Amino acid sequence: MQELTEKGKKAKEVCIHLLRASSELKDKVLITSAENLRKSYQEIINENNLDVNAAVSGGIKGALIDRLTLTKERIYGIAEGLEQIASLDDPVGEVESMWKRPNGLIIGKKRVPIGVIGIIYEARPNVTADVFGLCIKTGNAAVLRGGKEAFRSNKIIVRILRESLYSCGLPPDALQLVENTTRESALAMMKLNQYLDILIPRGGAGLIKTVVENSTVPVIETGVGNCHIFIDETADPEAAESIVINAKTQRPGVCNAAESLLIHTAVAEKLLPGICSALKNKNVEIRGDEEVCRIVPYAVPASEDDWYTEFLDLIISVKIVDNVEEAIAHINKYGSKHSEAIITENYSNSQKFLEEIDAAAVYVNASTRFTDGFMFGFGAEIGISTQKLHARGPMGLKELTTSKYIVYGSGQVR
Repeated sequence: MQELTEKGKKAKEVCIHLLRASSELKDKVLITSAENLRKSYQEIINENNLDVNAAVSGGIKGALIDRLTLTKERIYGIAEGLEQIASLDDPVGEVESMWKRPNGLIIGKKRVPIGVIGIIYEARPNVTADVFGLCIKTGNAAVLRGGKEAFRSNKIIVRILRESLYSCGLPPDALQLVENTTRESALAMMKLNQYLDILIPRGGAGLIKTVVENSTVPVIETGVGNCHIFIDETADPEAAESIVINAKTQRPGVCNAAESLLIHTAVAEKLLPGICSALKNKNVEIRGDEEVCRIVPYAVPASEDDWYTEFLDLIISVKIVDNVEEAIAHINKYGSKHSEAIITENYSNSQKFLEEIDAAAVYVNASTRFTDGFMFGFGAEIGISTQKLHARGPMGLKELTTSKYIVYGSGQVR
């Protein structure tokens, strides 16, 4: 596809300019971009409203509309994220270690940009600015292919960011937006090995599966979030209810929202009615096992598929377990290796949970909603990796660099 080839080529060509850019210049670009996004917030909202209205007319609703929608507060939050990235240390050029060999060679390991990073994402216009900030700070060029639902929003944000690059003296082609939003353009991007160094999908299970199965560009797999809260028998009741409500209802359409609740049989009769009532008051549908349905009359029976499902909606599956071992076994079987939490006052159980749960982020007495680059202090994240190579969890600056060995000699031959 000609458009992709041209954009990939331009992105590759500007990598040398980004590599030469000082930390001060890169930070200036980010701060300027943040200022320009704030100044243009109404223009961005106007374009975003067109996207949202078209999506609603097309039958899209619920969590997907929430992810698509930009408000003044959200735009200012995006700008703040760029400023936070600017305030962080630049990892590029960092020498992690250096040692001298018996033959006199001095060998060092140094952090360098990856090169050109491709992102295929759905109706999430905030991703556009997040990727830009992280890539510019780490000296990488970015080629973005967003979903058609957010096309107008992405286009105006990219225009503002490219203008910011130009005004600060860096090539605007460091950020490219693929304007063809057909399935064919996504598939073509997955084969763009000549120009893309890595490809990161941001979206639902279907998108991620398609990219993983079809891409010949190396892929970092991100984010399906079938996240669990386990209430242990020693859990503080108030903390348990507060954490469950927050993790499920604060933003149900995001990947770090809780989709399943496990509770110890010793406290199920006591705690479930209150927790489920609070969930019901937030319009959450309860899908429970047989015992849950007995304790909570308005719960509906859960199917086997429900334990595997990332609902991204006001639905939660609920199961009663006999002990922490059963909770761990259930989570490791049905979870997506994203974010899992235990509510407990038992130190041994908390440590067992931390050690044995196979996930990118594991919490004790806190909501899964904190698995986020901004909340972790990274400014933003380019994705939340659920794989184990080359990054895991929220991917910040260091995860967008690779390494090279630098070797100083004085005439040695082998």
